[in-house]
Amino acid sequence: MQIEHLETFLDLMETNSFNRTAERLNLTQSTVSGRIQALETTLGRKLFTRSRAGTQPTPAGFKLLDHARTLRHQWTEARRSVQNTGNFAHSMRIGMQHDLASSHIADWVSGFRKVLPDAAFYIDLDFSNQMSIDLLAGEIDLSIMFTPKNLPDLHYEHIGELAYRMISSTAVHLNDIEPQSYIFTSYSPAFEKVHRQIVANLAETPLSSGQNITVCGLLLALGGTAYVLEDSAEEMVASGSFGFVRGAPRIPQSVYFAVHLRNRHSHIHRRLLASARKHLSGQ
Repeated sequence: MQIEHLETFLDLMETNSFNRTAERLNLTQSTVSGRIQALETTLGRKLFTRSRAGTQPTPAGFKLLDHARTLRHQWTEARRSVQNTGNFAHSMRIGMQHDLASSHIADWVSGFRKVLPDAAFYIDLDFSNQMSIDLLAGEIDLSIMFTPKNLPDLHYEHIGELAYRMISSTAVHLNDIEPQSYIFTSYSPAFEKVHRQIVANLAETPLSSGQNITVCGLLLALGGTAYVLEDSAEEMVASGSFGFVRGAPRIPQSVYFAVHLRNRHSHIHRRLLASARKHLSGQ
């Protein structure tokens, strides 16, 4: 059995379409069919049925799903471990939410290196959804994110929270904001839900973004009003060009530490978890 066969099987379980899987994997449909047939021959069971209604997994297909995910994850970890063989005892790939890294990434990484001085670290900045996918596939070892996904193979722990504050170069009160000068922000689904309730009349604006560093840059260049991280807000208000908007509440944002379920009790991961929690509580 080849890892490419499992990758094709897992993709087909998502798409329920041989044509769609062929497009996503940049393969011919005959290659997709051949890989699935090879798996079925190896296992001695039919994994999918095809009819006018579409492609559907058989009971054997559903049974294979969790095992295939685990095998893919283990293979990715094994490949990375071999490729990264060198002078370090460990090699860790860490996914981090963009906004967590925007102003304090050096502090986060410094804490990790104190915990594991004999490890090599690769830091990848991304959004929660993609980091969850990468954790499942074994492309990263752990992530620090805003939005947990309800996936059975991932383990999440709440480690603290950040907050966003609304600042403006033009408006003093929430009722004074001009829609044309407002930057609508969507940092996470939880944030956006609260945000839309606060500024229901400002949801349709010319500018929007989901990254704190981008919003701060836009405010500095163009002026206007927006929610930014509390640390960023305090710095920009201290500069004298911006003020906190009265009537606009502080919006908290929970932060989570995420790992693959099989690593939730790993002593290495637990030590990095403790470092992340300590750093976040100290911000």
